[in-house]
Amino acid sequence: MTVALILFALTYIGLLALPDKRHLVALVAAALFVILGILPVGKLVETVDFNVLLMIAGTMGIVSLFIDSQMPMRLADLILKKTPNVKWAVVFLSLFAGIVSAFIDNVATVLMIAPVAMAISRRLKINPVPMIIAIAVSSNLQGAATLVGDTTSILLGGYAGMDFMDFFFFRGRPCMFWAVELGAVLSSLSLLWIFRKETGSVDADSLTPVNDYVPSVLLAGVVVLLIGASFIPGKPAVTNGLICMSLLVAGLIYTAVKTRDGKKVAKPVQEIDFATLFLLLGLFVVIGGIKEAGVIDAVAGIFVGISGDNLFLAYTLIVWASVAFSAFIDNIPYVATMLPVVQGMASMMGVEPYVLYFGLLTGATLGGNLTPVGASANITAIGILRKAGFEVKNRDFLRIGIPFTLTAVIAGYVFVWVFWGIG
Repeated sequence: MTVALILFALTYIGLLALPDKRHLVALVAAALFVILGILPVGKLVETVDFNVLLMIAGTMGIVSLFIDSQMPMRLADLILKKTPNVKWAVVFLSLFAGIVSAFIDNVATVLMIAPVAMAISRRLKINPVPMIIAIAVSSNLQGAATLVGDTTSILLGGYAGMDFMDFFFFRGRPCMFWAVELGAVLSSLSLLWIFRKETGSVDADSLTPVNDYVPSVLLAGVVVLLIGASFIPGKPAVTNGLICMSLLVAGLIYTAVKTRDGKKVAKPVQEIDFATLFLLLGLFVVIGGIKEAGVIDAVAGIFVGISGDNLFLAYTLIVWASVAFSAFIDNIPYVATMLPVVQGMASMMGVEPYVLYFGLLTGATLGGNLTPVGASANITAIGILRKAGFEVKNRDFLRIGIPFTLTAVIAGYVFVWVFWGIG
C-alpha cells in the first residue's frame, strides 16, 4: 500500500504542477502502476470505463458541428430581442448559457456565448468583464444538471450506473437536475442584485442566420436516444457511448457528402479534447491501482473516522471539502478519485451511497465557481477578456463568483439532503 500511496501522491503533485501536461502525467503514472504490479494486467480492461470515454468524445465532436452551424448565436439573438435592459440581458444570457451547458461542454458554451456579450458591451460602451464572468459561472453550474452536461456528471453516471433520465428522477425521487435548477434560480437573484444599476437598453440588430440544421438534429438525437436507452433493461455497459459516437460518425459522413472538404470533416475530430480523454484513461488505471492496493478503503476509513456514524456530518464534510478543493484544483481528477472513496464510506457506514455521490457532484462541480482558476470555463472566459484587452482582477471575479457559488451550493446542499438524506 505504501508504494501505491506514494505514487498516487506524486501523480497528484504532477497534475497540479504541470497543468498543460496532465494527460502525460496520468498516463505515465498508469504505466508505473501496471509495471510495478500494483494493478494486474488482467484487470486493465475492467478498470477503464470505455462508456465514459466514448460519450465524451462523441458529444465533443457533435458540439463542434453544432457551434459551426451558428444555431447557438441565433438562439442568443432571439433571447436578446426579449430583454428590456442590460441587467436582464446578463441574467437571460447567463440562464441561456446554463441551459446550453446542461447538454454541451462548459468551455464550448463560453466560447459560443461570450462573443454575444462582447458585442452587447461594445454597443453600449460598458465593461464586458462582469457580464462574461456571469456567463462562465452559470455554465459551470448547469454542467451538473444532466448526464451529458459535464465530464464530472458523466463520471458519476458511469460509476453509479445512472442513465440520462436518472438525473431527473432516480428511484422515485427528484435528482440532480432539480437541485441544480433550484440553485440556478436563486443564484440568478444574486446576479440581479449585482447588476441592479445596469439599466441601459439592449437592441438586437438582426438574427444570425443558421447555415445548417442537421447538427441541431444530431444534438437533439443524442438527448432523445440517451433518454430512450434509459428504459432498456440489461443493455450493454457501453450503450450510451456508442450512441454518442454513432451520431458523431453520422455527422461526419453528412459533412463529407455535403461539403466534400476534408478539413471540415476533420475539424469536429480535432475539436475532441484528446488530452482530457487520455487524462481520464490514465486516472481510471491509477484509481484502479490504489483501490487494488487498499488505499481507497484507508482514505474512506479516515473520512468515516472524522464523521463517525453520522451520515449528515459525512455528507456535509463531502460537500464543503469538495467546494474547497474544487476552488483550486481541477474537478475531473478530484471527482474520479473521490467516487470510490465515497462508495467506501457508504459501505463502512452501512448506507446507500447516493446522498454522498450527489453531495460530491454538488460541491465539486459548483465549487469551481469560487475562484478564477477553479474551472476551465472560468479560465477560458478570462482568456477571452484578456485577448480583447480587458484586465480581469481577482476582485472582479470574486464579486460575482462568491455570492453566486455560495447561493447555488447551499441550495443544492439543502435540496439533496432533504430528498436523499432524510429518511
